[in-house]
Amino acid sequence: MESLKALFVKPDPNAQMRKCNALIRSNIRKLDRDINSVKAAEIKTKNYIVAADRRGQRNPSQQKQAAKEARDFARELIRVRKTSARLTTSKAQLNSVQMQVNEAFAVRKIEGSIKASVGIMKDVNRLIRLPELAGTMQELSVELIKAGVIEDMVSDTLPEDGLFEDEEDEAEGEVDKVLGEILKGKMEKTGTLPSAPIAQEPVAAEEEEEDQEAMMQMRNRLEALRS
Repeated sequence: MESLKALFVKPDPNAQMRKCNALIRSNIRKLDRDINSVKAAEIKTKNYIVAADRRGQRNPSQQKQAAKEARDFARELIRVRKTSARLTTSKAQLNSVQMQVNEAFAVRKIEGSIKASVGIMKDVNRLIRLPELAGTMQELSVELIKAGVIEDMVSDTLPEDGLFEDEEDEAEGEVDKVLGEILKGKMEKTGTLPSAPIAQEPVAAEEEEEDQEAMMQMRNRLEALRS
């Protein structure tokens, strides 16, 4: 009965607007959680770079391995920062979508109709390709199509812009720059970690093992975040 009724009765515009706004707010909260998670990952990655540097200074025999780990974590840090920038940009786009959707419904109240918005279509097309939002953004696009705010076949209408494609491996120069930033510019020209010791309390062998285990866990978390 309800399905037959839906064929002849137009959806309530206010109900449509509330549902669209609820979906958008849900996505914004999801992005906020992801942004906070990435910020925490950035802090931890910086700490792991410093820990690797310290281990190399305490144990000359481990200096080469420690330097390699520091560079690996520097690459992770670059990726984490790019992820943070991508999520922040996506949140701004989502806020823009919300403003445009509310404006479209406001115009509908005045003029009695909605004209499909190319601007919203572009933003929704980008956000649907964001892995963190793919599911709920697809649901939002369906509601926006029903309301006439955007046209059908959003993902096929607009070309891919490459905004959320994976980046290639970071250039060595960028890695050096990050290491110089984290280790206060003390890297030597040879690319090895600084030989001047950082003032610190002696660390026991058990703590070194804990550092290495924590680094491995961090790598796994970062890998999961990127996927």
